[in-house]
Amino acid sequence: MSDSDRPVVLRNGLVLTMDDSRTVLSGTDVLVIGDRIAEVGHNLAAPDGALEIDATDGIIMPGMVDTHRHMWQTAMRGYGADWTLTQYFVWYYLESGKLFRPEDVHAGNLLGAIEAIDSGVTTTVDWSHGLQTTDHADAAVDALEAVPGRFVLAYGNIQQGPWQWSTTPEFRDFYRRRIDGGKLAGFQLAFDIPGDPAFQEKAAFEVARDLGVKVTTHAGVWGATNDDGIRLMYENGFMTPGTVYVHAATLSSDSYHRIAATGGSVSVSTESEQSAGQGYPPTWMLRKHDIPVSLSMDTSVWWSGDLFSAMRTTLSADRSREHLEAHAAKETITHHHLRAEQVVDWATRGGAKALGMDSEIGALTPGRKADVVLIKNDASPAMFPVLHPYGHVVYQAQRGDVHTVLVGGKVVKQDGKLVGVDLAAARAKVGATVDHLRETMGEDLWQRGMNPEIPEARILHNPYQYTK
Repeated sequence: MSDSDRPVVLRNGLVLTMDDSRTVLSGTDVLVIGDRIAEVGHNLAAPDGALEIDATDGIIMPGMVDTHRHMWQTAMRGYGADWTLTQYFVWYYLESGKLFRPEDVHAGNLLGAIEAIDSGVTTTVDWSHGLQTTDHADAAVDALEAVPGRFVLAYGNIQQGPWQWSTTPEFRDFYRRRIDGGKLAGFQLAFDIPGDPAFQEKAAFEVARDLGVKVTTHAGVWGATNDDGIRLMYENGFMTPGTVYVHAATLSSDSYHRIAATGGSVSVSTESEQSAGQGYPPTWMLRKHDIPVSLSMDTSVWWSGDLFSAMRTTLSADRSREHLEAHAAKETITHHHLRAEQVVDWATRGGAKALGMDSEIGALTPGRKADVVLIKNDASPAMFPVLHPYGHVVYQAQRGDVHTVLVGGKVVKQDGKLVGVDLAAARAKVGATVDHLRETMGEDLWQRGMNPEIPEARILHNPYQYTK
């Protein structure tokens, strides 16, 4: 029996089941046989030859789910640390993003996919809007299939209108070859609806309907997408269960009502919304309208690629807003409404529900697929004592504390080290992409792109746009 086929038992951990009751079990074992969770309980009998992992003083939780990450941009890690959304759009949509070759998309996806599983993110939506050709799309899928995680490809192309790329024979051929019956965990169409009354995006929605796939869209992004886009979707019957609205930070109550009434959910990227300018992270408003929430990291060109940051910043942003509103009214908040366990739920079960995968992943219950994360670091003073398990995950733990990761029962990280992953090769591919961009752009333009000027006068004009 090979290591990848061995049963696995994690022993004596603090288990966050994330079941319907958010049950927490101390001193508990999780037994994995094949690709499924077989049992959760105390002193479980394991089959002969099982891999035993000591989870004492650790937290066992479901693999996290990121519902929106532009993985092709991972090759540009940290480049846009001082960008606003304006600089992001200009760089990627209008200027240098066009220089990405298929091998550059492959490099970013490969490193981004490895980063995800290393951080305990076992399912990631690759919001892949850099697919200028189907050669780029093939390269993206090749990278995702090379990494032992669970990935959903959200196909997009920011260099064309979605009514153009989605209706081509080449796109249909790609779908037939790589998606229909392929290895990925799922597929979405990824495009935005700026609100033009002509509603040319209708053609792309019809393609999605014909293929039986869902749409994910950046909604409620200040200055780019708004209530008009939501209204057009609603009036044309394209707001359906399973639609994922990303950010949704600057919408009216009417739009939130429409999302709630049609069974959609919102992917909140708090680090992005706080820094780039899409709008204030909207969990406070989503909670008022009872809209399901999942979490996402957006892009490593700015921020971290781990959902510990997403949970921490989301909980803090929601509470900060509540305090500020109370203080403005000469009042104070004495009890928090949003709790740590809720954002852990958003990072796990919430993502599974958003992707229509709730019966398979997102919780540690027998019969579900064994996407399991052990957070344990005996060398860290911050990992002891564990008193409030959800609060510890949100405010104390970090991706460096991810000890073990299983995806579908397969160990992909153990004792803090990746298993069966050639990180050196991924780094070399990303290095080649960076070299290509620097040489093609020239060093002066490369440096100016990374270090936008600080104008003496405040600039109010917004120059970004989606297409010419």
